[in-house]
Amino acid sequence: MRIEVTPADLAASRFAISPLGEAMSALRLCAGQHSSAALAPWRARVRDRYLRLRREQPAVGALLSLLRSDGYNADFIQPPPAGVGLSFADELAALRATPLHQARAELARNLAGHRTPPAYARRIFEAPDVVDRIADAIEATWTALVAPDWPRLRAVLERDVVRRAGQLATYGWATALADLDPRLRWIAGDGRGIIEVRQRDRGRYVLSGQGLLFVPSAFGPLITYTDPPWPFAIVYPARGVADLLAPAPTTRAPDAVDRLIGSTRAAILRALAVPATTSQLVARLGLGLGTVGDHLAVLRDAGLVQRTRLGRAVRYERTPLGAALIDPDYVAGAAGSFGELAAGGESGAAVGAAAGAGAAAERSSGSTR
Repeated sequence: MRIEVTPADLAASRFAISPLGEAMSALRLCAGQHSSAALAPWRARVRDRYLRLRREQPAVGALLSLLRSDGYNADFIQPPPAGVGLSFADELAALRATPLHQARAELARNLAGHRTPPAYARRIFEAPDVVDRIADAIEATWTALVAPDWPRLRAVLERDVVRRAGQLATYGWATALADLDPRLRWIAGDGRGIIEVRQRDRGRYVLSGQGLLFVPSAFGPLITYTDPPWPFAIVYPARGVADLLAPAPTTRAPDAVDRLIGSTRAAILRALAVPATTSQLVARLGLGLGTVGDHLAVLRDAGLVQRTRLGRAVRYERTPLGAALIDPDYVAGAAGSFGELAAGGESGAAVGAAAGAGAAAERSSGSTR
């Protein structure tokens, strides 16, 4: 797939977070409909919850029998998110408001050419309250699999949005797409460029100033959307989720940095591997708001972190001194970059070079997810 973009598309691009989409992706991950080696520890941790969900909610099994990886999925089940601030309740209410005639038409299209679902699932799809049954299944999935970790997951997704939106606005497409997914490649052109996605779809799409919707995901694979009701969109795996959901180490021996500045300040510096707001650090570390704020003030006075105001939010990030203190590899990496530049190396030239390996990206064919 090739997506042709212009400067107008850069200005029109935006970001969104979908709690309901996270519930759907978490369910598919637990059911084995897609895989993630990095999230295997989380999948093992919630396995008993998932099995109980399947036993107690037959509509969850019906929902899974409906979903396709390379074909149309009913649009009302996962509508496009409208922004970053949506709650799960907001999206679920929109789903429950789906007219029955629309749901029936989309389910029929979804099932056409698909494997025949089990008899119990067909009864659910034919029921007059099918929309509510599917909504109940998604709500139960959210409660069992996602809600317990959602405050911290949302913090990671918001942090990813802040980082990548800043890259897109400041440095453009090449930097923002560089580590989005190895199956993406940026091809620069004269006044416009191409986003190449390695997948089955060989089509060429022109955004014509509409921009792209970027949706970071904790549980989902790379997905592209090219057909209504979704705008042109890319769902991509967010950074930092695997570390967040990994089992916490039982013990951690304090290192020299802990002894030098204290374990809490060292933990905050480590958490700022990706820039974050105070509330995001609170959710990530499980500390009080005042505690984090006080430690950030000390770290800032010491020249280890700096802050940037983005609208009404204040984002903190490590300074080069803070990065060098907490990560010894930072110094070696910085030295390597300087040497490469001095030798005439071209930063960003390898954008997307890793696209040769990995499974094909999932995409929207009709509205495939």
